[in-house]
Amino acid sequence: MDKNEDWKHKLTAEQYRVAREGGTEPAFSGEHYPRKDNGSYTCVCCGAPLFHARQKYDSGSGWPSYFSPVDEQAVREISDNSHGMTRTETRCAKCDAHLGHVFPDGPAPTGLRYCINSASLDFVAEPEDDDK
Repeated sequence: MDKNEDWKHKLTAEQYRVAREGGTEPAFSGEHYPRKDNGSYTCVCCGAPLFHARQKYDSGSGWPSYFSPVDEQAVREISDNSHGMTRTETRCAKCDAHLGHVFPDGPAPTGLRYCINSASLDFVAEPEDDDK
């Protein structure tokens, strides 16, 4: 079985379309958009840690938004010239899954908005920690 067939068996049809084929889920439709729980967001394909709830904010865009990934090596950025515009696509650095895009209109401290599809993410809940 080739790798694409492996992904098709592991992922839902929507997860495959978004993460492996570079699709986008409709705004305000993803399960992680309204989530406010403490925890980590991992790649739906390989489980690599990508974002943490402490980095999440409500951008009003309709997709989960983060001002930074868990570390610089977690997310790979590539130029995307599709749909008649130039954007920066974000991919999982470990397995190359499409995550979404990053824009220079986010809050401090980075000024970045990582606009990420819920379908590309899993969530791992963590207990609230008052020291963080």
